[in-house]
Amino acid sequence: MSYRKDPRVDDYIDPLPEWQQAICHEVRELVHAADPEVVETIKRTVQPYFVLDGNICALLAAKTHVNVFLYDGGIVPDPEGIITGGHENKTGRTVAIHDGEKLNAPALLAMFEQIIANNRAGGWRKLKRES
Repeated sequence: MSYRKDPRVDDYIDPLPEWQQAICHEVRELVHAADPEVVETIKRTVQPYFVLDGNICALLAAKTHVNVFLYDGGIVPDPEGIITGGHENKTGRTVAIHDGEKLNAPALLAMFEQIIANNRAGGWRKLKRES
């Protein structure tokens, strides 16, 4: 897949352990597969964010896992149960992937697509007010 890479995102991913690099690269590919207009950037000085009409997700490599922060206001369905944290969070939830775990790519891709659709419809805050 061809998309515009922000070299600062590579600067974040490249020094990580191999297993974390693999997860970050897979998430990066998935979010761009969800929509070719997704833009990657750095926020909070070092953290990779993927945006399109609002935040979609962010990456944070921790010691034992990689967190994928989903900015969905808790409204995107999770039928496969991949959300691991933030169930009561009002702005976003997390998917934590540990060393040796396989990422549920189809489920995460579907969530990215829904977040993008929600962003294009005015964002999750607007959608929550209207429901």
